[in-house]
Amino acid sequence: MGHFCVNCGAALVPRVIEGREVEACPKDGFVLWHDPKVSTAVVVESDGGIVLGRRSIEPGYGLWCLPGGFVNDDEDPALAAVRECREEPVELTGLIGVYHIAKTDAPSMIGIAYKGRLVDGARPAAGAETIEVGVFPPESLPALAFPSHTKVVAEYLRSRAPAEEAGPRPGREAVPRADRPSPAPAPTRPRRRR
Repeated sequence: MGHFCVNCGAALVPRVIEGREVEACPKDGFVLWHDPKVSTAVVVESDGGIVLGRRSIEPGYGLWCLPGGFVNDDEDPALAAVRECREEPVELTGLIGVYHIAKTDAPSMIGIAYKGRLVDGARPAAGAETIEVGVFPPESLPALAFPSHTKVVAEYLRSRAPAEEAGPRPGREAVPRADRPSPAPAPTRPRRRR
């Protein structure tokens, strides 16, 4: 699918910038950066279990998932997480982790996972995007709609285990570092915002 310049309307053409092929305007230099979407997920603790919702929308219709969703461009991720839990009034109690969610058929995502609890006296209830909600003991969780949610729950459960039982945490290896800084010159003009 072809894209067009937001400034002048010209068809974008392939161009290599910093070793990556992107689409750019041949007339004014506008670059269409394919940035990841940012999403949140919340492991909501309730009565010794975890709150899950059964999806009433695709993808994953009928499957169970954590409360969460996409962050709007003007939104703080933690506030977006609370907003996405609108059917279950939630107080965030911690950060579980930040994850890259690779996609082949859509833009990649950055997932931010939080731990939370229901506000005193609140009961989970189904909303517009859920058929039903349930509280599941950690040892008998249903299959989850998304691999990223499975990873978040596993990380959450590891964080609750005593230190000697937790063991190494897969996917949490040290971030590889370059041997030396990039020899690329500093950019001559700032990156344009969409």
